Amino acid sequence: MRWFSILVCGGALAVSSVCAAAQAAPVKATPTGAMPIMLPPSPKALLPDSFAGWEAEEPAKAITDPAQADLANAAALKEYAFTGGAEASYKREGETLSVHALRFQDASGAYGAYSFYRQNGWPKEDIGTGATSNHNRVLFWKGNTLVDAVFSHIRPMSGSELRELAAKLPVPAGSRALAPPILANLPQGHLNGQSTHYAVGPAGYAGGNGVLPIEVVGFDRGAEAVTAGYSLNSGPATLTIIDYPTPQMAAAQETKIRDYIKAGSRATPPWPKPLVDSDVASLEVRRSGPLVALVSGDAIPNESQKLLEAVHFDADLTSIPQPMESEVAKTGKLLVGIAAIVIVGCSAALLLGFFLGGGRALYRIARGKPASSVFDEEFIRIDLREVWKDPGTEVEAPHLKG
Repeated sequence: MRWFSILVCGGALAVSSVCAAAQAAPVKATPTGAMPIMLPPSPKALLPDSFAGWEAEEPAKAITDPAQADLANAAALKEYAFTGGAEASYKREGETLSVHALRFQDASGAYGAYSFYRQNGWPKEDIGTGATSNHNRVLFWKGNTLVDAVFSHIRPMSGSELRELAAKLPVPAGSRALAPPILANLPQGHLNGQSTHYAVGPAGYAGGNGVLPIEVVGFDRGAEAVTAGYSLNSGPATLTIIDYPTPQMAAAQETKIRDYIKAGSRATPPWPKPLVDSDVASLEVRRSGPLVALVSGDAIPNESQKLLEAVHFDADLTSIPQPMESEVAKTGKLLVGIAAIVIVGCSAALLLGFFLGGGRALYRIARGKPASSVFDEEFIRIDLREVWKDPGTEVEAPHLKG
């Protein structure tokens, strides 16, 4: 029992020490005076004053409105989430270079605008993330920036000069630097990579030679679409993939698109030119999850069906990062830790008391004594009797015995 009392007291002292340490922890004082205002750093200029020997005639002119960048296609730029841009004219040894840089909210917008301006058949170039050229005009994108460069005279080193410019462009961080996920659903076999067009609205879809009418696609439901050309063995084909927010929306739109294709010449609105020029037997529609795919062109039905079957939606589960621990959560963890210490201390005291007390009892029983010392009669006995012997009689006299 004495050991048990000692252990319980020790556990209580340990718990009180932990609580005192938690209460005595220094608390960061909140300043009561005026807080200094921290201004954000100045944004990096979109276009440099010089690169690869090219010198700007004057500082780059800022572009704040899509109409300033391209009046005819301002609606498409808005759909791609245009945020700003810059334009500058450079000179070097009597030659000129005009550069327009357009910045978008993320890389998806930059790629969409790049695919909007790039025409089918333009050759591929190795600049930035993706590039193409048409005579003395070079178009490339990197991060969330699209660059349209026009040389007065194209030279063999013009590509390397623009690569140096691309290296100076700022790049966004995180998810803003990712290309549109819908591109991953395009089958890679027989794909003509320079024919893809990505759209998030009617203006971008129409400007990218979309196959279906705007009314049938359903951009008002939050859809996005990609169109790509394929060189199949039986002839050229065009694959259109439309991504809807939910599979239920996709199922409803699949029925609408299928009915529109079946209507043929009676369809409303009338078939656009890409459908009119297609072989009716090759027109196929298929849904996979939230994706609706359509094949048009001159390929035979067997190859069209195989191309459609290659479009398959895979749902990837991504863990959502949780916020940092709050003060309430930290306090809860502290209380749980204190409770754990108390439980462990009490358990240890009980176990030690059981083993020590039980061992002592067994030892006493082995010696023939009671298990508990409570039953021991340990006291001093006083005997005042003492025996006196006379010749005739014996008389007992009191005396002390220990």
